[in-house]
Amino acid sequence: MFSAWILIVGLSLSLSATAQMLDVTRELAYCHRQVQRSLAQLRGAAGEIDYTVTPRCIDAGEEQWTLRSVKTPEEWCAGFFPGILWMDGDTLEAYNYTRQLEYLAHRPAYDHDLGFIMIGSFMKGYEVTHNEHFKQVLLAAADTLATLFNPRVGTLLSWPRNVSMFGGHNTIMDNMINLELLFWADLTTNGSSARGRLYDVAVSHADTTMRYHFRPDGTSYHVAVYDPATGRHLYNCTHQGFGDNTLWSRGQAWAIYGYTMVYRYTHEPRFLHFAQKVTAAYLSRLPADRIPWWDMGDPMIPHSFRDASAAAIVASALVELSQYVGAEMSEHYLDEACKMLATLSSADYQSREKNPAFLLHSVGNMPAGTEVDASINYADYYYLEALLRLKALENSKHD
Repeated sequence: MFSAWILIVGLSLSLSATAQMLDVTRELAYCHRQVQRSLAQLRGAAGEIDYTVTPRCIDAGEEQWTLRSVKTPEEWCAGFFPGILWMDGDTLEAYNYTRQLEYLAHRPAYDHDLGFIMIGSFMKGYEVTHNEHFKQVLLAAADTLATLFNPRVGTLLSWPRNVSMFGGHNTIMDNMINLELLFWADLTTNGSSARGRLYDVAVSHADTTMRYHFRPDGTSYHVAVYDPATGRHLYNCTHQGFGDNTLWSRGQAWAIYGYTMVYRYTHEPRFLHFAQKVTAAYLSRLPADRIPWWDMGDPMIPHSFRDASAAAIVASALVELSQYVGAEMSEHYLDEACKMLATLSSADYQSREKNPAFLLHSVGNMPAGTEVDASINYADYYYLEALLRLKALENSKHD
């Protein structure tokens, strides 16, 4: 089998030397070893895993996964570890974790993160197994998620519990990712030639977010707040960034990934153009190693924290986005993705022997002081997804 870096050379001889040196096969093997280390740690001395708790993060300097209960609906990261297992090929353990999350599809929506949870677990599982029960769970979850849609506003409500705090219908940039569950369910139900209610909800959310959630230069706010009765846009703010008018890097990463995914399902040029606009705004602000500061406006830069999770999310999105554009931009996006992945795959960012995660140096919620400079499961999830997307490109070149 060809090494995955040959794919990059084959796509363009002008790609940077850094990109050409990325050995995707080697990094996938690394991820597999780390998954096995994590499972061994989770089994412990008793030799059994408690599937009702999920590995969430490993704080800086620590070696053990912090575990969170999947029986609390606010655990928004519960789908990422089973997703890693599905992508890594451990279908038995992936199933054991995934089945713990089914209850969320059949209860009232706690918040928008239902999409994150189901995409990582049941959707990744369905892609591997084509299990009919998984499909039915996903369809039920999509219907549940859609109950958060306010047609006057045109978006899904992100945090029902925080309506009073924000003074209205709140939508956060992260919510763009959850639209994939709606698009997928609509496509599965109606086929590619028909458009149903869930498709319309997802498109409305994407359009409304595009209209009110961004500055003219393509940078994003974290939160947009609307009057739930009239739909009028009230104001923008942040919840996890440095300030209301700074660029929170992971929020921009969700925008890049989200609009790329929306174009995949809709083939509407406006979404492709917007995905490229928000990508350009992000790439122009990156440091030389292509790993963003946690917030581009943090006044402590360069004495601040990087966010590997944002880099991993964007790298995965750029591999996909490269397939929707002309040759010159495709080369550019692939080159940027490979530079990001090369840095993430270096000794500076891989966890290696420090802990059983894939990556170090992610930032969860800086204002709350949680998961700062930590290993976090969603950074690992998108890092693995990005590598697999590159691997799939390699395979397509040799079919």
